[in-house]
Amino acid sequence: MARFIKGGKVVIVLQGRYAGKKAVIVKHFDEGTKERPYPHAIVAGIERYPLKVTKSMTQRKVAARSHVKPFIKVVNYAHLMPTRYSLELEEIESAVSAETFTEPTQRAVAKKAVRTSLEKRYVAGKNKWFFTKLRF
Repeated sequence: MARFIKGGKVVIVLQGRYAGKKAVIVKHFDEGTKERPYPHAIVAGIERYPLKVTKSMTQRKVAARSHVKPFIKVVNYAHLMPTRYSLELEEIESAVSAETFTEPTQRAVAKKAVRTSLEKRYVAGKNKWFFTKLRF
């Protein structure tokens, strides 16, 4: 079977706290690891999406409504649904690694880096579908 879950692929999380949220695969482990002997991936996603912005809003209000709350998580392949979309993730990939999950301070630093990267991408108008809430 061909592996289609690769780095940069946009997925939807199906189970757990972030069910129904969009995420992007940062690193994939098809064979698993010693600690996690099942196929899994490190994903970075959007916990809280940016709000709608209109032309009549002030610059300050637009900036406030353009905030993104990210999450980073290790997820089993069985709990991911791949989409046809993908993202370029140079900045996110450098911030998040397997060692990020060992200490809470490292995790917080990685989340901040992911947040700035995603907000920059949103303000630039790239990957509009990724920043819209799923309607179901």
